[in-house]
Amino acid sequence: MLPIDPKERYERRRRRQKIRRAVVAAESIAIVAVLAAGGIFIGRYFMNGRDSGQDTLATAQSTPSDTAPEVSVTESSQESSAPEETALSPADELLARAERLALGYDYDGAISLLTGDSQLSGDPRIQEAAAGYEAAKAALVRTPITQITHVFFHSLVVDNKKAFDGDDDEGGYNQVMTTVSEFEKIIQTLYDKGYVLVRLHDMAYETTDENGNTVMKAGDIMLPPGKTPFVMSQDDLCYYAYMTGDGFASRMVVGEDGKPTCEMVLDDGSTVTGAYDLVPILENFIQEHPDFSYKGARAVLAFTGYQGILGYRTAANYADSPTYEQDRQEAARVAQCLKDNGWELASHSWGHLNLGTVEWDRFKTDTDKWESEVDSLIGPTDIILYPFGADIGDWHPYTTENPRFDYLYAAGFRYFCNVDSNQYWVQLGDTFLRQGRRNLDGYRMWKDITAEDPSHRKLDDLFRAEDVFDPDRPTPVPEM
Repeated sequence: MLPIDPKERYERRRRRQKIRRAVVAAESIAIVAVLAAGGIFIGRYFMNGRDSGQDTLATAQSTPSDTAPEVSVTESSQESSAPEETALSPADELLARAERLALGYDYDGAISLLTGDSQLSGDPRIQEAAAGYEAAKAALVRTPITQITHVFFHSLVVDNKKAFDGDDDEGGYNQVMTTVSEFEKIIQTLYDKGYVLVRLHDMAYETTDENGNTVMKAGDIMLPPGKTPFVMSQDDLCYYAYMTGDGFASRMVVGEDGKPTCEMVLDDGSTVTGAYDLVPILENFIQEHPDFSYKGARAVLAFTGYQGILGYRTAANYADSPTYEQDRQEAARVAQCLKDNGWELASHSWGHLNLGTVEWDRFKTDTDKWESEVDSLIGPTDIILYPFGADIGDWHPYTTENPRFDYLYAAGFRYFCNVDSNQYWVQLGDTFLRQGRRNLDGYRMWKDITAEDPSHRKLDDLFRAEDVFDPDRPTPVPEM
């Protein structure tokens, strides 16, 4: 069984939505808030009038917590007395849209939106809000990209009893997977500590120098004092066949609200839709905490190709399947939905190979298969997250004398990520960005918990492993 019955979670979500709408309607449409830095006044508009969840079982697990917000009145009285929602005036609507941009630190976008409307730009409230955003922008500080950490996960365990049931796969799940409970605690702790999610493409971008050469240039990530940028990624977003029946989502779909979400097959063979993996859980968290995302940033999602992507059997060796073409079409539709909602897509190689040691001919064939079988579905991607975290070189910057780098570069890759578990490792080359990643899984948390030397703890800047570690995990977590 699932940790909480999906229908019960759905009903809880619906009740919370009604409470929020009632509270919003009871307040003034716009509430003046004071920015923590400098006492700058900004119009703060509630954005919960529109449901961020789906009106199906897709909302079954759509919030990072099952605990409803504290409200001073009972649910029944709120549901019966909630006033009718009223439409915003054009000025109020413009201010609300600008506030949403500003909550994501896009002050330029907010200012442009407010000042670009010739009919409303003379409104004193519009002018006051624009001035407030200008002042807030002036207080931002730049974080050097060499001080940006990168954390990653695999598919999240939804049903602990099935994943940790003593079979042959339990050890692997225990090592490299993270449970839903752990992930929810991690992102809440990161948010509480002031971490803000940024894109790999925010860290650096390709441009043309004064000589007409294509070069990689460090990005300018500007955040308020006290905020810390970080990158997140997820490996193997494929829902492999071996995971069937072990307590994981079965595939990703496009929800009724146009957002990416997941399907999960229950014991009776029925399928429910909801927040059963990282993507919809993080999506819903950002909807409720827009200041956790820098200008709409989401995580990097990496695929292999040997079975298919996103839970669809899209590999060429499934071509005889009667659902092959339908799977490819649906996988492409979900991939486009992910991109439209700010997610970055990446290669994890076609065959999940150690690209640093695999023989040269297989290295080339694997790269070519990725391009023909996965790029053709998701569109070109310039990010590669190395399988096993294994790089194609040592710590020295890549050069064209490295044939593996040369081949991947020719295939369009510009962002290269290994795994080293250190807080920071970033290398900006003339034509590439390279970054180390940190695994936030059972193995890494258990190593922190059992470390006799405090200097061997790797996660304390993010969270205390003891506060996150799921009690359902079998211990000790096996060594890799």
